[in-house]
Amino acid sequence: MLLLQLDATGTDPLIALGVLVLSVLSVALSLTIALVLVRGYRRGPSHRGMLWLAVGLIFLITVPELLRVGLPTATDIGAVGRSILVSGCELFGLGTILWIVYGGEM
Repeated sequence: MLLLQLDATGTDPLIALGVLVLSVLSVALSLTIALVLVRGYRRGPSHRGMLWLAVGLIFLITVPELLRVGLPTATDIGAVGRSILVSGCELFGLGTILWIVYGGEM
């Protein structure tokens, strides 16, 4: 009896599992970095830019990864719609980070 059965459409199940593990790892690392940034923000009002960096990081890495996995699983949004949503979140995250680095409240 197999304890773990994998079934992937269009690729080898081990490759699909590897991609899923890497996706979970990137989300975990981005949340860890965001937590460190939020702790820096909580040290005092002079570190308000840390909070915005955390928001930018979340929208750059965490939200797009969750959308890549969650949208095809929970909805019937096509590849184009998913790509637009993911790219929009990534651009918002990059824009937030650039705003803080080059002229925001840092």
